[in-house]
Amino acid sequence: MTDELRGPAPNPEWQRGSKIHSPVDQMVSLDLRTMASTPIYKLLIGAIVPRPIAFISTVSPEGKGNLAPFSFFNGVSSDPPCIMVAITRKPDGGKKDTLRNIEATRQFVVNSVSEWMAEPMNYCSADFPYEVDEMEQVGLTPIPSLTVKPPRVKESPIHLECELYNTMEVGDGRPGSSTIVVGRIVTMHIHERAYDNGRIRIEELRPLSRLAGFSYGKTSGIFDIPRPKL
Repeated sequence: MTDELRGPAPNPEWQRGSKIHSPVDQMVSLDLRTMASTPIYKLLIGAIVPRPIAFISTVSPEGKGNLAPFSFFNGVSSDPPCIMVAITRKPDGGKKDTLRNIEATRQFVVNSVSEWMAEPMNYCSADFPYEVDEMEQVGLTPIPSLTVKPPRVKESPIHLECELYNTMEVGDGRPGSSTIVVGRIVTMHIHERAYDNGRIRIEELRPLSRLAGFSYGKTSGIFDIPRPKL
């Protein structure tokens, strides 16, 4: 890893059982059962940070492409290798184009998002009509996948070709509800310079993370803390 990313652990002198110095004092307690979905959403995207971004490419049953970013996204398991993404409802309660395509074709590709892709990725979050291919609109380059129909994004350093494993509805379909999509990764592609004998070199990915509001974060100040052995 390059020196510009690596740094020391925050508290290298800490020993098991010793107290840490924390700025946390008084707390504000909120009863989410009494709040509407929009203010809850704003709290969640500010509290759950940083979040990785899944830049998902799909195709409709008729073969029309779609590309959109999602940040309620993470890994699930390695056997089978699965990821999950929560796709929220539109303001009118309708399903987003990505979910419609996944449900119809049972295939999608998760493309990672790096610093050099920030602006076109963000533009893909606009509410384009269903028949518009966002990848064409923003100038990103589609390349064929090996095992699924949706194309990959050439400019992305990691591609996860996925088949639908399962879905779960959360909520009653109103705005604020979502569908959890679990995808099984069938083929993974990694930028050659980022691949190192079974490991991934993060300095070659330069990943972006999603924060609150209009904010994104770069990956910097990385440090290592070995796992404890009891």
